[in-house]
Order: sequence, then structure tokens, then C-alpha cells
Amino acid sequence: MKRIAILTLCIFTLAVVAASASQPVGFEKNWHHWRGPHATGVAADANPPTTWSETENVRWKVAIPGVGHASPIIWEDKIFIQTAIEGKEEKSEDDNPFGGFFQRGSGTKYKFDLLAINRSDGSVLWQKTLREISPHEGTHRDATYASNSPVTDGEHIYAYFGSRGLYCVDMMGNLKWEKDVGTMYKRNTFGEGSSPVLHGNTLVIVQDHEGNSFITALDKRTGDVLWKTDRNERTTWFSPIVVEQDEKPQVVTAGTNRVRSYDLETGKLLWEGDGLTANSIPSPVAADGLVYLMSGFRGSELRAVQLAKAMGDISGSEAIVWEHGRDTPYVPSPLLYGNILYFLKSNDGIISAFDTKTGKAYYGPKRLQGVSGVYASIVGAADRVYIAGRNGTVNVVQHGPEFTIIAENTLDDSFNASPAVVGSELYLRGGQYLYCIAE
Repeated sequence: MKRIAILTLCIFTLAVVAASASQPVGFEKNWHHWRGPHATGVAADANPPTTWSETENVRWKVAIPGVGHASPIIWEDKIFIQTAIEGKEEKSEDDNPFGGFFQRGSGTKYKFDLLAINRSDGSVLWQKTLREISPHEGTHRDATYASNSPVTDGEHIYAYFGSRGLYCVDMMGNLKWEKDVGTMYKRNTFGEGSSPVLHGNTLVIVQDHEGNSFITALDKRTGDVLWKTDRNERTTWFSPIVVEQDEKPQVVTAGTNRVRSYDLETGKLLWEGDGLTANSIPSPVAADGLVYLMSGFRGSELRAVQLAKAMGDISGSEAIVWEHGRDTPYVPSPLLYGNILYFLKSNDGIISAFDTKTGKAYYGPKRLQGVSGVYASIVGAADRVYIAGRNGTVNVVQHGPEFTIIAENTLDDSFNASPAVVGSELYLRGGQYLYCIAE
């Protein structure tokens, strides 16, 4: 009996280790990815303030050099943030074979930097220039050259600057490896913005553009390519997510032509379906065997897919549990909080809340207070929902089936990056400052 008990304990221990091996140890208490621990926008154990101003509940604020819409990520006592610092203008020719408009910065050299910031006081621990180069094309007037957010496993930070490369840096700022993933030519030179996803030892990156689009997986330890699969897609900006079905991880992607899912180990296409709208930007979210895909430029699409039934071409199949065709977001990604899916209309301060299982609207569209323009994605913590506007105003809404605004808070900055939440703190990256909101 003793031998059986020991064997049972060993099997249980191995099962626990296997179940957690795909995520870094301690990820639940950190914000290691731009959409939080589970890529849903939720920090389950956090409890940040509900009210603040420039004179209330701002523990510190620090000026961030350069520009960037990359969201901060947090691991224990360190915050990591990407930025692009403009240098001197140089003579160069536009080598974009696909044309475009809204160009800026052509011929100007930029430093692509990763910063580590002390959580306790906002001091800069180190700043690493990963590349210095003149970008091959410009960006939309509202975009930046540092809109991709990094990801960490607590041992290394993986900073992805799109066409400017992927970099692995240790927690002290030492470069371990770098990888040129490929040059993209984005639609109308609007700029880049997709972030990498990390699962176990695998990094996944999507590069959809006006050239040869693809999705690729790399070994996080070396940067070696594990697989690369072509995608019949034009420019997108969403970030992929990894979900598990029947104990097998798969990579879910949005898209204008098709929505797709790939086997994480091989890159093989598992299922696909009708595409979303043009300019596919919001990232998918998933929980409890359902994945939610949406976009909202020149149309509205929201689709709930049941992973257990998703195989082959799912268009019009039973795998699609419910759909909705109004008031979906253009830029900001949704928040998946318990049994409620929150999303915004276009880039407006107008919110809806839906039952995740049935697609029934709890409320919405409802107008927020004082929020003008939203590029940042929604986050949730402590039964509250936080929506940050480009005008510096953040609404705090009660999590639940009834629409209740708890607070309206305004700071002297503009917020395009998505907030990050850890412990008792809310981090807001503005156009000028990084704020630590805490009592």
C-alpha cells in the first residue's frame, strides 16, 4: 500500500508539473504578457485603486524617452517597456515597393530600446539599445515604431520590434540572442503592432503584411525557427493567442481573409473559417473551451467558436456557437472577465457586455463618461473594469450584468498603450509618462 501511495503521489506531482510547464512559474502574480497572465485582460488577484488624479493615488510617474504604444509588462519588482527614440534625419530613398501614405520618419534614424524600471520608485534600472536604424517606411500619424509589447518568462525578456527584429535579453539587460524575422510592408504604411506570444519554450509571431505573410514559431532558448507557415492574408495587427484543446496547444489567429488555428508543435492548420473585417486589429480571447474573435473596421464581426467542434472549415458549422454583427472594436481588444465579454464600439468610449455562453447582451452599447477615443485595450481586476482613453481619462466600471460607472479619472497625458495591473497597482503608459497608480 505504501508503494502504491508513493506511486500515486509521484503521478499526481508529474501531472501538476506538466499542467504548469507551459507557463512560467509565478506568472499568475505578474503581468508577463500585454494582455495579462491568461491573455484575457484580467488580473484575478489584483486590487488597484478606483480613483486617482495628478495629486491623488499616483505613487510615482516617470518620463519615458522616445515614443511607443507598447504596453508595460511586469515581473516581480521590475517593469519592462519598449520605446523608439528619434535621432538625426538621414538621406534615404523610400524602398517600399507597395506604396503608401501617412508616411513619417523616412530617413530618420531611431534607437529601439528596452527599459527596465524599478516598481517601487520608478527609477530606471537599465536601458538597452537593441538596434539603431532608419525604418524602411513610415507610420500612421497615430502609430509609433514601438507598438509591439514584450513578453517574459521571468528569466528572459523577448522584445519584438517587428521589422527591426526580435531580441532575447536577460533580466539584467544582457543580450542573449537576436533574430531578423523579416521586413514587413504594411497597408498604407500604417505601422506595425502585433506582439509575440510565449508558450512553454515556444515563441509565436505573426507577420501579416502586403508581401508574403506568415506565422512562425521559434525556440525561446536559441531563436531557431521551429516552423514557418504561409498565410494568405494582407496586413493585420492582432496578436495571436495559444489555447489548449484535448491537452494539445494550438495558436488561434484573427484575419481579414480567414480566421485560423495552427498546431503549436508543427504549424499545421487545424481549422479555419470566414474572415473578419478589414484591418483586423483586436486580439482573440479564450476561456472554458470557447474562443472569441472580433473586429470592427468598415463593418462589425464578433464570433464565438467552440474549440471541441472546430476542425477543417468551420464556416457556418456548429463550431460557431453565436455571432454578433454590431458595435465591435476597431483597435482595442476585448476583455474576457468570468462569464462576461466586454468590448468597445470602434475606437469610441461606448461599451457593451455580453454573456459569453449565449451571446445575449447584458447591456450596451452604453456611453462612458469623458472618455474620448480608445486605442488601449480593456483590463479587469477586483470586480472592476478599466477603460483608458486617448484624452487621459480612465473610466472604472463595475464588473457585472448592470452598467455602473464607479469613477472617472483624468491625468495630464494621453493613453494609447494598454494598462497593466499587478497587486495593488495599475500601470498606465502615456505619451510622456509611465504612471504607477496606487494608494
